[in-house]
Amino acid sequence: MASTQGDSSRPGTTGQAAERLAAGTGAPPVPAGEVPGGRALPKTDKSEQTRALILETAMRLFQENGYDRTTMRAIAKEAGVSVGNAYYYFSAKEFLIQGFYDRMTYEHAADARKRMAGNRDFAERLEIALNSWLDTAAPYHEFAAQFFRTAADPTSSLSPFSNESHPARATAVELFREVLQGSELAPKLDAELVELLPDVLWLHLMVVVLYWVFDRTPDTERTREFVRRSTPTAARLINLSRYRVFRPIVRDAKGLIQDFILPTIGKTAVK
Repeated sequence: MASTQGDSSRPGTTGQAAERLAAGTGAPPVPAGEVPGGRALPKTDKSEQTRALILETAMRLFQENGYDRTTMRAIAKEAGVSVGNAYYYFSAKEFLIQGFYDRMTYEHAADARKRMAGNRDFAERLEIALNSWLDTAAPYHEFAAQFFRTAADPTSSLSPFSNESHPARATAVELFREVLQGSELAPKLDAELVELLPDVLWLHLMVVVLYWVFDRTPDTERTREFVRRSTPTAARLINLSRYRVFRPIVRDAKGLIQDFILPTIGKTAVK
C-alpha cells in the first residue's frame, strides 16, 4: 500500500501559510459576500492581507499564550491594527478558530487531491487523504489540545459538528466524496451507500483527529500507524457491503447512520 508519510509536499510553517493567504492562493472558499463571523467579504487585496495577518497573529499568540489568555485586544495590538478592525474581520474570538479550520481544511483538500491524482485504489486513496490531513495539521499539533477542550463542548461553535463549522465540514465531506467516486470501488456499491459514505468517512477522520490531539509520540507516529492499520480494514468492510449476503447488515447500518448520526451534524452556517 502506498505510503505518503515522507511526501515532499508536506505544508510548511504557519508563516508560510499566511503568505499563501495574503497572496490569494490559499484562502478557503466562503459563501458569496461573507466570511466566517458574518462580516462582509473584504473587497481588496489589502483587506485580504489584513485578514490573513490577524488570523496568523492569533494562531501564534494562541500557541505562545494559550487560547483562553489571548484577547482580541492583544491580537489587534500585535498585528498592528485597531481593535475595531480586528472585530470587522472576526466578530468574536471563536471565529478566528473557525477561520483557522476553514483555511486548514482547504489546504488539506488541495494537498490530498494532488497526492491522489491517477490513483484508483480506494484503500490507497483513503490512506492518502488521511495522511494528508496529518501533514497539513502537523504545524498546529503543539496547541491543538487547547482548542479540543472548547470544541468538545457540543454547544460550542468550535465543535466540528456545529452549524458554524459547516463550511469546513462541507469541504472535507466533498473531499471524501472524491476519494470514493474517483476509485474503482464506487461503481460496485449500492447508490444509497455511496451517498452516505462521504459523511461516514469524515467521521472516521474525526476519530483520527481525536487520537492525533492526544498523541505525544515524535511526529505523531502512533496516529500515523493507526491510519496505516485501520484504513485497509475500513476499505475491506466497505468492499464487503457490495455482496448480497451482507445486504441486511448494510441496510441496518444505513438506518443507524441516517437516523442517529447525520441528524446530529449541523447543516447550515449561522449568519
